[in-house]
Amino acid sequence: MSASAATGLRIRVAPAALVLLAAGVAWLGVAAVERHMGPMPGTMGVGLGSFVAIWTLMMAAMMLPSVSPFVSIYSRTIRGRRAARLGSLLAGYLVAWIVAGIPAYGLGWLADRAIAGHPAAAAGLAVVVLAACGIYQLTPLKERCLARCRSPLGFVFRFASFRGATRDLQVGLYHGGYCLACCWSLMVLLVAFGFMNLIAMLVLTAVVLAEKLGPWPRGLSQVVGVVALGLAVAVLVDPSLASGLHQTSSSMNSMS
Repeated sequence: MSASAATGLRIRVAPAALVLLAAGVAWLGVAAVERHMGPMPGTMGVGLGSFVAIWTLMMAAMMLPSVSPFVSIYSRTIRGRRAARLGSLLAGYLVAWIVAGIPAYGLGWLADRAIAGHPAAAAGLAVVVLAACGIYQLTPLKERCLARCRSPLGFVFRFASFRGATRDLQVGLYHGGYCLACCWSLMVLLVAFGFMNLIAMLVLTAVVLAEKLGPWPRGLSQVVGVVALGLAVAVLVDPSLASGLHQTSSSMNSMS
């Protein structure tokens, strides 16, 4: 392989590899937090600041792998200060998900109140969350947002007009906003199954990757929507299926 070919390969592969490495580190952090806290419902017994920090770690682990193709393509437009500019791009992307942590905390707070004294309300919240996911997965808006997320080259062309020192931050924020619009319906399922439920997180990460990078995105989105609606009905029959909305002895001790 010639030197120029090796350089070109490094430029294409290195940014995506660094994003995947960052996601791997985030997964290690999530596993460490889960080992320390154990399975806990609702807000996990922490305040808003701590919750958003944990939420950001979770979103970095779950969402960054699906962003690696976009980062790889966008990096080819960067001339100079590559590492700093890519860092700014990822920071902007995560800002969108950090902001989303605030309403996620609100849902967790509602879950805490329901779990504490209203089992029927907890089951009702699970049904609403599952039904909202199922309905959104079947909407044209989901399809449009997913189409944007699956076209990284189209995003690069769209962002070509961005200028200034904060250009990369704006690009990351813009792309993160579309990913949020595309995937919020999946992330909200963590309310029903637990924010630190590693199995649920891995399943949702696989769904996000398959939707964005797989060969049948729309078909998969519809299947997920139908499954979510089916689970909403199932929770009406057996509320224990919503494992994230049940108080465990360990979480009761942690929150007391």
